[in-house]
Amino acid sequence: MKLDVIKLDSGVAGSIELADDIFGLEPRGDILQRVVRWQRAKAQAGTHSVLGKSDVSYSTKKIYRQKGTGGARHGSRKAPTFRHGGTYKGPTPRSHAFDLPKKVRALGLRHALSAKANAGELVIVEDLNLGDAKTAAVAKAVKENGWKRVLVIDGTEVNEGFARAARNIEGVDILPSMGANVYDILRRDTLVITRSGVEALEARLK
Repeated sequence: MKLDVIKLDSGVAGSIELADDIFGLEPRGDILQRVVRWQRAKAQAGTHSVLGKSDVSYSTKKIYRQKGTGGARHGSRKAPTFRHGGTYKGPTPRSHAFDLPKKVRALGLRHALSAKANAGELVIVEDLNLGDAKTAAVAKAVKENGWKRVLVIDGTEVNEGFARAARNIEGVDILPSMGANVYDILRRDTLVITRSGVEALEARLK
């Protein structure tokens, strides 16, 4: 697959040949869904908690005599049947993470990149160097290119000037190539990758 390479100021900077086994696959929704579920489950805090019978604060004295009341036999006010009693089998803090094979994770990233390429939402830029690395300059470049919700992927290291300038611009996020992931790629409208980012991603996924 061949794509044009542009500069941040919308000038043309040649073209690039993209690997078909990374950017030219037919996207599979089932694989993308598996990887996104794995990512979101791993990120889930899992701090939900309720008070059980042994956690609520009440006297342990038997609340009334065993026999002769005409009612049910109870020994503790902490029982779940009573108001303010402990919850039976309620949620407790735990990890929601589960394992997913590395091959499936890598395949998911390939399909996410291919999905953006197939949809025409992939843009390759020469680099992230700006003559004036300020927020106004980055905002102008983003506006001129028609990007709204965009994820920018750089090489092994992010261009510090661009990252600092883009930090306060809503809808612009930047990641190094090692930080590229399925969830962040799919949730943005446009994916922008630098030439060095493409090389790093292809080396990572080979």
